[in-house]
Amino acid sequence: MRSRSAFSAEYSAARDRFRQAASSLGWQLEAHPIDAAGPRGEELTIDVAYSSTGGPGRVLVVSSGLHGVEGFFGSAVQVALLELWKAATTPSIKCVFLHGLNPFGFSWLRRVDENNVDPNRNFLLVDERFEGAPDRYAQLDPFLNPTRPSSLWEPFTLTALPLLVRYGVPALRQAIAEGQYSYPRGLFFGGAGPSQTQRLLAGHFPRWLDGAESVVHLDFHTGLGRRGACKLLIDYAPSERHRAWLTDWFDVDSFQTPDSRGSAYSARGGFGRWCVSGSFAPDYLFAYAEFGTYGPLQMLAGLRAENQTHHWGEPSAASTTRAKERLKELFCPADSRWRSRVLEHSRRLVDAAVHGLQARRSGFGPIVQDSAVE
Repeated sequence: MRSRSAFSAEYSAARDRFRQAASSLGWQLEAHPIDAAGPRGEELTIDVAYSSTGGPGRVLVVSSGLHGVEGFFGSAVQVALLELWKAATTPSIKCVFLHGLNPFGFSWLRRVDENNVDPNRNFLLVDERFEGAPDRYAQLDPFLNPTRPSSLWEPFTLTALPLLVRYGVPALRQAIAEGQYSYPRGLFFGGAGPSQTQRLLAGHFPRWLDGAESVVHLDFHTGLGRRGACKLLIDYAPSERHRAWLTDWFDVDSFQTPDSRGSAYSARGGFGRWCVSGSFAPDYLFAYAEFGTYGPLQMLAGLRAENQTHHWGEPSAASTTRAKERLKELFCPADSRWRSRVLEHSRRLVDAAVHGLQARRSGFGPIVQDSAVE
């Protein structure tokens, strides 16, 4: 799976490529519109494709675009897989592909949705409340979310370095990325209630996974980690049996759980924990397939600048266009070597999941608790 042509230049092209590739395999297609429009007034949809072959007991779920602009990468993975399977052999298990889970962010080159909500901080469980923020977030708010348009001359690094010295990298990362529910225009805002994406998935997951006994769900992301390298992030506390399957299928060093040494950070409202807790199947293994791009300071600077221009800049201003294109590059580098590498690694991950499901004989055991998410 080395073809870089699977990458699209914009959301509408990616959606069309996905639909065409799934249709060519004879898969069933669904398009679920959201209550928001694209930059040219176009309809935005969450698209779902699922195979008609294979029994419902064992299911592979591959999802993309939960963090909007990361959909350029995730869509390319899905399109490349579908085109590969058309030329070779389709897996003998049921496959469900969820494309562009945050179509607003995908089309507008944002990581968040139409309400500035980070979808991967929005999947709180029924007994959890959409309120609060990490203690240090309030102190960092003036730096993270300045109420003015971004500028090329803004001394981001000079401002950030004293904070790094004062708090340290782990504490600063935790305070910023944990998820907050008090600053609606701020970074990593988890929302005031379930988002359109969460409501839609809650309404349709039982149907898409009807009859499923074992589900393996890979949710593709970019931005965190060493450039081009992949780590499977698990945001719940897995059982020992669950760890054994991850080790057997993906290798002992391929995944990171909340209790792993050097875990990135813990976060609220993660998609994976919600899926595993949802009783959609007796056995549900979920992992974020996270591919590194640029360094953490570059990522934070890009997120901050785009958020500034979105809320405080002019939509047609050059600074707005520049900030959004920069964000796209940060989460989906144009570098051909990076693209070839991540597509090939993604194929191997999916192959391992398929083989694991085909060979599976017994369950994973109980799951659920908090943590580390992208």
